[in-house]
Amino acid sequence: MLSARNQFKGTVTSIKVGAVMAEVVVAVGPLEFVAAITRGSTEGMNLKVGDEVLAVVKATEVMVAKG
Repeated sequence: MLSARNQFKGTVTSIKVGAVMAEVVVAVGPLEFVAAITRGSTEGMNLKVGDEVLAVVKATEVMVAKG
């Protein structure tokens, strides 16, 4: 069970794996969440494009700018 309240069901649309880190893009409706996770985590979860996942957002602040 995760303590983060902001959990969004989505689909992995892109994975770019580097030497140490991976960029994972998750589509949630019309939005995209981009996560930077370790390569080891990507391999450990056996993530693939098309997988259904949760995008979990846990942050201490959200910034908004206009214009």
